[in-house]
Amino acid sequence: MRTILYIIQKEFKQVFRNKTMLPMIFVLPFVQLLILVNAATMDMKNIDMIVVDMDLSTSSRSLIEKFSHSPFFTLLKTTFSVDEAENRMLENETDMILVIPAGFEHELYGQGATSLQIQVDAINGMTAGLINGYATQIINGYTLELLSETGRNALINLIPKNITVNHSFWYNSELEFKHYMVPGILTILLTIIGMFLASLNLVREKEMGTIEQINVTPIRKYQFIIGKLVPFWIIAMFELAFGLGIGKLLFNIPVEGSLLLLFAYAALYLVAVLGMGLLISTLSQTQQQAQFLNFFVLVTFVMMSGIFTPAESMPHWAQDLNTINPLAYFMRVIRMILLKGSEFRDVAGDFLAIAIMAVVLTALATWRYRKIA
Repeated sequence: MRTILYIIQKEFKQVFRNKTMLPMIFVLPFVQLLILVNAATMDMKNIDMIVVDMDLSTSSRSLIEKFSHSPFFTLLKTTFSVDEAENRMLENETDMILVIPAGFEHELYGQGATSLQIQVDAINGMTAGLINGYATQIINGYTLELLSETGRNALINLIPKNITVNHSFWYNSELEFKHYMVPGILTILLTIIGMFLASLNLVREKEMGTIEQINVTPIRKYQFIIGKLVPFWIIAMFELAFGLGIGKLLFNIPVEGSLLLLFAYAALYLVAVLGMGLLISTLSQTQQQAQFLNFFVLVTFVMMSGIFTPAESMPHWAQDLNTINPLAYFMRVIRMILLKGSEFRDVAGDFLAIAIMAVVLTALATWRYRKIA
């Protein structure tokens, strides 16, 4: 035990003396948390739109006001030419075109039905879907207001006036996307500290030749591995506490569940991630090789973890592959505990899965390390 403590002490001294690693541990996570949480958002605001109003009626102006008063849309201009509006879209100067045909008001009040055209820049399919959804919601709201005022639709009169429908959203009632993103960014930061820096630190020993000097000492390999990985485990746990504090102070993220449960799961998760970093270090001879392997594994796991879109929406083969993705487990658990207030019985399966990963990855990395040392 004393030998392990001496190695841990040595590692902490090396970390604090390393002018490259120190900013990566304490400065970059803070900067990334501030930037990425604000930048990586699915909220659409300031959608530039052009209206082609060929009707110039009271109803068309009323509909245009609905869009201009919306927090999502910015009305650039109103024109009479569809070609002009489409040219502006081709030049990437607008995101949406609303075309109100001539006779809009006459058909609306005379026939009870009319048509509109919405043109959306769909280079980004997800963005186009959101824009179309926002526009459709505004138009539907406008239609319901007309129907309730005129009573022209018999179906409206069949609805009892004393029934009202109120929408309620669970766990994130304000639909604040930052509350959803902060736990995801924290998961990535913990993974970087645990896997990326730990593997680079071990490979650095190979490049400097100091690992050969350590191997000829009476220090056992399990002592060396524990002493190498424990400092990054401690640093990562500190980063989690620091990140949660920043998230609460700056973004007011809710903490509905038990922080003790969250830190217990994070402790297991970091063992699995550190084991993965150790495995990568045994497969690499230089820091450059370790960086390439880390980037390949990290980018793949992050994109499949469900940080932006639910993992349940992925193809079945991708969901099956996600069973060996530790980020997917922690991404789900941290959001469940912080946002939903989930208890241990709700995440017991995730605890078991990450514990198995921790044992398998650490054992495989240790075996591989003994084989090549």
